[in-house]
Amino acid sequence: MQKTTRRPAQATAPLATVHPSRANEVYEQLKRDIADFRLVPGDRFTEHELCARLEVSRTPVRQALFRLQQEGLVEVMFRSGWRVLPFDFDKFDQLYDLRMVLETTAVQRLCQQEVATSEPLLLELKERWLVPASERSSDATQVAAWDESFHETLVSAAGNAELARVHHEVTERIRIIRRLDFLKQMRIDATYDEHAKILRAIIARKADRADLLLRSHIQASQVEVRKITLHQVYMAQQVAPAA
Repeated sequence: MQKTTRRPAQATAPLATVHPSRANEVYEQLKRDIADFRLVPGDRFTEHELCARLEVSRTPVRQALFRLQQEGLVEVMFRSGWRVLPFDFDKFDQLYDLRMVLETTAVQRLCQQEVATSEPLLLELKERWLVPASERSSDATQVAAWDESFHETLVSAAGNAELARVHHEVTERIRIIRRLDFLKQMRIDATYDEHAKILRAIIARKADRADLLLRSHIQASQVEVRKITLHQVYMAQQVAPAA
């Protein structure tokens, strides 16, 4: 009987790195342009203009615009290109109500956990928000990003992945309107003060106090949203970071 000689197994070639599609890159860039006020509500543009600015073909631009259209950020204008949609304040109100439910639920769960479970995440928040006034940032763009991170971290620390996923989606949809809230120094100061109080209540596992403080914090932001004017939008455009 002939003996079968086994060949040594060949090493599997590493999988090629998957790069994001060009359409996704265009989508992310346009979404940043809207969130950072390089494109503001009412602005009109054509696919040709975007192709020239982003140095891409028409196909990825069109695919990106269709995604943004589905998210309610832009609309196609008959024979005149595209337009960034005006703010829908009724929709923002509904999203803030949903945000309230998600975050208060997360904080209640967080306060019921053992301290060790969430300590690493809370420690990161302490190092950023429990600082002397002299060490606070006054950069509106930076504080806006940190504010998002504060709330998303609290929700993530609660340990419910689906809750965190839905909350992240809400965060993305209200990002543009929240960032306008940080154009005023008084709102930046209030954010530091309120985050510190919420964080201390959570660390002490005082669920009722944390819930009350968080509700007040979100409601204050919601009230400020209703005060936003077109002038504020264009002021934000003046200080928008370069593309």
